Amino acid sequence: MRRIVFVIFEGFQPLDLVGPHEVFQHAHLLTGGYACQVVASAAGAVRSCSALPVHAGHGLGDLDPGGIDTLVVAGGTGVDEACRDPALVGWIGAAGAGARRVTSVCSGVFLLAAAGLVDGRRVTTHWAREGQLTREHPELTVDCDPIFIRDGRVWTSAGVTAGMDLALALVEDDHGRHIAHAVAQELVLFLRRPGSQSQFSVPLWSAQPATDPIRAVVAAIQADPGARHTIADLAAEAGLSPRHLQRRFTAELDVPPAAYVERARIEAARRALAEGDEPVDALARRCGFGTAETLRRAFHRLVGVSPSDYRDRFRSMKEHA
Repeated sequence: MRRIVFVIFEGFQPLDLVGPHEVFQHAHLLTGGYACQVVASAAGAVRSCSALPVHAGHGLGDLDPGGIDTLVVAGGTGVDEACRDPALVGWIGAAGAGARRVTSVCSGVFLLAAAGLVDGRRVTTHWAREGQLTREHPELTVDCDPIFIRDGRVWTSAGVTAGMDLALALVEDDHGRHIAHAVAQELVLFLRRPGSQSQFSVPLWSAQPATDPIRAVVAAIQADPGARHTIADLAAEAGLSPRHLQRRFTAELDVPPAAYVERARIEAARRALAEGDEPVDALARRCGFGTAETLRRAFHRLVGVSPSDYRDRFRSMKEHA
């Protein structure tokens, strides 16, 4: 049986623990393959960042750091203080050194880094922590676009719900896609997202427009991403000159109009790929890419997988439904 140990601390994010824990527990019901344990500096109630107390069954002194299959370190607003706890960091270092897999959810990667477990690795975390992680740990290659990254035995994920995607990927690594999909079905997760999928869907990566002309442009793009959205067309929508629109749009949304349009079209293509069997060339034309090859290049650059691979994830999910 694989021993999965979750590390929490004062101010941890409860979903970083509960989401992956539920994935492994449901997988255990199907396979009998996991034993989950929760450890903190001391056994007992641990206050999360949302003030929800969670019981840690073990303290550092009573849980052997040896014999761990997978170490999962949660993140949360308390992670910076936790990194200054030498006993906790030392225990994580000892546990991670002997574990088959070392993983983190969200800002839990800061604890892995403090423990010296990810030196020279490519890692991810919540996008809001990217700058801090890069500054504090220049020895890491930080990439905050994917929802999770595997680099050898080290797996790191983006924030909160991405921890469930990470856990499902770990279950698939252990027991195959069928079991991972069965767990996803049971937890009513629509898709086990590939790790290379971007953290940044349009509503998340984009700032919100501050003025009515730019709101009108954004609304027009979102209403029909596949329409002709040249800078002249968008400027007419806003009642501005093309140069003025370019400057205002970029200032308010931190991205040029053309890049925003491309992201919106990618989102439309992702939905279409997940929901139906429309041929990729027809889908590409409808979503504004013109050709399947243009869609493929943009999709691979922004999502990290090809359109066909993305669709296959959903098709495989449906076949096991």
